[in-house]
Amino acid sequence: METSAIRKSRGEQIFQVILVLFMLFMILITLYPFVYVLLSSISDSRKLISHSGLLLTSQGLTFDAYTKVFQNPNILGGYLNTILIVFGGTLLNLFMTSLGAYVLSRKGVPWARIVMLMIVFTMFFSGGLIPIYLLVNNWLHLGNSLLALIIPGMISTWNLIILRTSFESIPDSLIESARIDGAQDFTILFRIVIPLSLPVMAVMILFYGVNHWNSWFNAMLYLRDRELFPLQLILREILIQNSTAYMSGDASASDVEAVGESIKYATIIVATLPILAVYPFLQKYFVKGVMIGSIKG
Repeated sequence: METSAIRKSRGEQIFQVILVLFMLFMILITLYPFVYVLLSSISDSRKLISHSGLLLTSQGLTFDAYTKVFQNPNILGGYLNTILIVFGGTLLNLFMTSLGAYVLSRKGVPWARIVMLMIVFTMFFSGGLIPIYLLVNNWLHLGNSLLALIIPGMISTWNLIILRTSFESIPDSLIESARIDGAQDFTILFRIVIPLSLPVMAVMILFYGVNHWNSWFNAMLYLRDRELFPLQLILREILIQNSTAYMSGDASASDVEAVGESIKYATIIVATLPILAVYPFLQKYFVKGVMIGSIKG
């Protein structure tokens, strides 16, 4: 049976037009900084530094800045360290968070409520920077090691709560049926619970992965050898400490500053593009996963 379209009032039509224009404006002001950095990174450094106003096209197309960036061994080493941290850290995060969420989501676990209250307590109160540094560096002896960037943050309280809520939505009858068939807790977790929670697990991968990729403070705190620096710490040095002169190659003294600006923009793109490329693959799970993990069915 065909239903006639509901005619919108003039006020609703005006509101919809205003809403669309507002959203387009928000997209523009959000996207333009990234476009500006991208265009600046592929522009001739001399033309770029003399350009004023909005940058809508590249000023003399060139990829020299990217060539200089990828010739820098610190950046290539930082990439490798960051990839190790992201993959190793995210896998450990998922494993430990899944174990904690599964235990706390099962009924009849002794002291589960008290343990959960203690975990939530850590969201609002912490020991402070100095005790954490002493714990990691002096007691765990993880100083100047990539493990110092992974082990202390194995479990995020917020992610644990989301995952626990998702696991609680799985019917108890399904778990009991698996137990009747002789399945143990690890089998139930990895062959039943996690496969039924893939949207939430995708969100966990996104949250943990982006956090590891963007992290630089802990690396600055615990690492001393430059060979261990992650990409974001190298990027911080380039942007804040202005350490681009040695990457400018054979540029004249008058052009070093201009070339340095192009190198900064290219480094930002190199450090940002990989993590942006992950979003399209996980975006379809994002809203669904967060909703499943935040509202108990």
